[in-house]
Amino acid sequence: MGNFKNAVIAFLAPLPSIAFYLTFLHHYNTTITTTSSLNPLWLWCSNHPILLANVFFFFNVNLLFWVVGLIQSSHWMIDLYWTVIPVLLVHYYATHPFAFPNQWRSTVVILLTWVWSIRLTHNYFRRERWQWGAREDWRFFNMRKQYGKNWWWVSFFAVYVSQQAYQHNELTTSLTNMQVFLIGICLPMYAIHSVEKQWNMWDSLATLVCLSGIVIAYYADTQLNEFVTRNNTLKQLGSPTSLTLETGLWRYSRHPNYFGEQLWWWGLVLFGWNVGHGWTFLGSLINTLTLAYVTVLVERRMLKQEDRAKSYKMYQKTTSVWIPWFKLSPREATKDKNT
Repeated sequence: MGNFKNAVIAFLAPLPSIAFYLTFLHHYNTTITTTSSLNPLWLWCSNHPILLANVFFFFNVNLLFWVVGLIQSSHWMIDLYWTVIPVLLVHYYATHPFAFPNQWRSTVVILLTWVWSIRLTHNYFRRERWQWGAREDWRFFNMRKQYGKNWWWVSFFAVYVSQQAYQHNELTTSLTNMQVFLIGICLPMYAIHSVEKQWNMWDSLATLVCLSGIVIAYYADTQLNEFVTRNNTLKQLGSPTSLTLETGLWRYSRHPNYFGEQLWWWGLVLFGWNVGHGWTFLGSLINTLTLAYVTVLVERRMLKQEDRAKSYKMYQKTTSVWIPWFKLSPREATKDKNT
């Protein structure tokens, strides 16, 4: 029953923004005269697409999701909607009155965004054993215990207004807030739909980069899921488990799933650069820097597990961090360190 209730909540959550936006489009499209005859509210919405996206995000995600999280005592929904919001944004930019895109480029980017979202959403539910809202992020769970009775208001800033990571009983603020983060990395979607430039070889290259990122991330996450599932089965049987995943893509990179995800976002940047909006790289740059920081936190957690520390230290010495590369033998790794 709880699973069904959370599914209904998740589907209803974005409806306020969607309803408002469709109302705006209706008023805009049914205005026969010049835009100056529009209601001031609709005129502002038509002239400020990026600001309007931020308003939607603040009220519908930051505020509404926070209230839902307080009622349910779990801020699970923000993780799920990380995979959905880019799809909503790409359709928003494609249908906004300011849009003036090349239809080929627009269609390709929309399809790519759907494929990316389906891949990531599938991985989310596979990790959560196909349940809606079964648990919240481990960081939020730890912060809930730390802040106690103050968590109700702290959570608005810690979970929604700013992302934070928990480490060594301290809160380390990440580089950017959630709203700027998601709006920022999706800025190439705005650029793509604001310039009608003919499709060219750079678009083809950008498509290849995006698809490569999606495929690499999918296989990396699948291999990780199989590894975790196999270890859980062995643990239940009382058999020894594997300490470190070093097969498949994980033989050539310690975080191939992160690498694939970065390829996807930088592929979008290439689309934006090709239409003359190279400045849209800023969102992906911040995303990359943040993910680099997350990588450090993840590896510190690995090294804190006594049974895995020794194995993982060797894995660090022999295997590339992100970019897949040839693996060093333990002897070569030791030799490089000594030299």
